[in-house]
Amino acid sequence: MFHDYASGRRMMGIFFLSLLVCGCAGGAVTESGRHPDPAAMIRLALRETDRIVATARMDLSTVQGHYPLRVALVLQRPSYLRLEMLPVIGTPDFFLSATPREMRIWIPSQGEFYVGQPSAENLSRFLPWALNLEDLVMILSGSFPPLRGAGLSYGHSVEDGVLRVNMKTVSGPSQTIWMEKSGRLTRLVRYGSDGKEIYGVRYEDYAPGLSLARKILVHWADNTLSAFVEYSDVHMEEAADLSVFTLPAPDGAKIIRLD
Repeated sequence: MFHDYASGRRMMGIFFLSLLVCGCAGGAVTESGRHPDPAAMIRLALRETDRIVATARMDLSTVQGHYPLRVALVLQRPSYLRLEMLPVIGTPDFFLSATPREMRIWIPSQGEFYVGQPSAENLSRFLPWALNLEDLVMILSGSFPPLRGAGLSYGHSVEDGVLRVNMKTVSGPSQTIWMEKSGRLTRLVRYGSDGKEIYGVRYEDYAPGLSLARKILVHWADNTLSAFVEYSDVHMEEAADLSVFTLPAPDGAKIIRLD
C-alpha cells in the first residue's frame, strides 16, 4: 500500500513509464544473419551511458484515476536517479534521490525526510509500482532491466526486420525485447516465473543522434497501472561526480527510517 502522501493527487501522479503492450508483430520469422550478433547488441543496449538530464510530461492511469504531472529527472545507469516534481503553481513538494545503496525522499509540506534502501518495496511506498531502482532507471533511460537468475539463455529471430531476443532463466522470470539494427529498443515484455506477463514497455520517437526514446509507454498486464512518459529538453552529459544523487536532509526535517 502506498504511503498516505502517495494516495494524494500529487503522489499518484508520481511517475513512470510506460507501455501499452501490443500483440506480437506480424510477419514471418527468419534467421538473423543480417543483424549484428545479438549478444553484442544486448551489451550495447545495457551499456552505461552519459548522464541524462531532462524534463518530462507524465500521464499516469491507476484504478484510482488519471494523474498528469511534470517532473525533472537526472538519470545515470545502472541505478542512479534524481526526481523532482514540477507543480503548475508554487514550489516543488516532492524530491527523490537514489543510489545503489540508499534512497532519500523529502516532502517539504509535511517536513518529512525518508531514508532507506532502494528496494522495490520501499519505492512502492511512494510510487505506484513495484520496481526496484535498477529496473526503473534502465527502462527510463531507454534500455531494459537485466534478467537475474541461474541458467540465463538467449534465443533470437527476426520479425519484419526487427531483431527479437528471448531471454529465459531456468526457473525465474523471462523477458522478450525487440530492437532495431542500430540497437535502439522498440519494445519489451517481462514475464514472471509462472510464464504470465507482468508488464510491457514501448519505446518511441527517437530523435536523430539521440539514443533515448522521447516517448516511453508502460502497461501492467493486470490493468492496475499504465503510464506515458514524454521527454523534453533532454541533455546527455559526461559526469563522474555522483553527489547530485544524494539529497541532503534540510535543517529541522523529521528523519524517518524505512528499514
